[in-house]
Amino acid sequence: MEYLDFELPIKDLVDQYETCSVVGSDAGVDMKLACSQIEDKIVKKKKEIYEHLTPWQTVQLSRHPDRPYTLDYINGIADKDSFIELHGDRNYADDPAMVGGLAKINGNRVMLIGTQKGRTTKERQIRRFGMPNPEGYRKALRLMKLAEKFRIPVITFLDTPGAYPGLEAEERGQGEAIARNIFEMVQMKTPIFTYIIGEGASGGALGIGVGNKVYMLQYTWYSVIAPESCSSILWRNWEHKEDAANALKLTPKDMLKNKLIDGIIEEPLGGAHYDPQTAFDNVKASVLQNITAFKKFKDEEIVQQRQDKFISMGEFKA
Repeated sequence: MEYLDFELPIKDLVDQYETCSVVGSDAGVDMKLACSQIEDKIVKKKKEIYEHLTPWQTVQLSRHPDRPYTLDYINGIADKDSFIELHGDRNYADDPAMVGGLAKINGNRVMLIGTQKGRTTKERQIRRFGMPNPEGYRKALRLMKLAEKFRIPVITFLDTPGAYPGLEAEERGQGEAIARNIFEMVQMKTPIFTYIIGEGASGGALGIGVGNKVYMLQYTWYSVIAPESCSSILWRNWEHKEDAANALKLTPKDMLKNKLIDGIIEEPLGGAHYDPQTAFDNVKASVLQNITAFKKFKDEEIVQQRQDKFISMGEFKA
């Protein structure tokens, strides 16, 4: 387990617990009581830290290298062996940073789409740290259109620091691809449910984030810009990233308070990486609830509900 700077007090206690267990085993001494007391301290310290996270600490936790990624959630919530990954945008190439395909969840047919980061150095390079190219967004739109044709709900998972900013991405129309996705998703005649499972940055996330329902996991963030980028623009360096995180109001509680999301999905204490299965189960329960709720709506009602949802986020004057 990798620990972030603010998690080091937990690491110290975990090390004490492991030492206690080893000493008791090697010396043949009953150390159950002492180990139990340390366990209680670990739980207490976790609650003390995770219940009072700063916005910047939330951002750090959302980037934890051990957090589950999109494919982990797909495999965790889909029926066994039901996920069929689909590739390519039928125009240029297949983008490994954007994954998607058909699956079943408790027998319900769904289209699962999301940005995918990598675990190893090589995989991170291949998937560009979860930053899609234009062909990634075009692939996602192709899959959504396929789902719409067969009236299959679309589930999207957002975990990206933003769209890929390389020259080749701009040459192939990065801005147009994202704008086209937003335009088409607003009019999609099938329900779309969006889950921010890590980082939700800028148009890179919104390109697959126009959902009838939008949820954030407990230790994630969602904003027009990353704190570091905001700091570099306003202060010309990254030293004020914590101030930027505070000002951006990017935490799940801030987003829910401002009525920009529909709910917060609870994570295990300390984050989804401590108990991925519980995180999967919580997301799955939300997905199934929404699938059932939207079965009663007609196509026109689904479109209208989504449009009303996003229109209500702004203020307009005649």
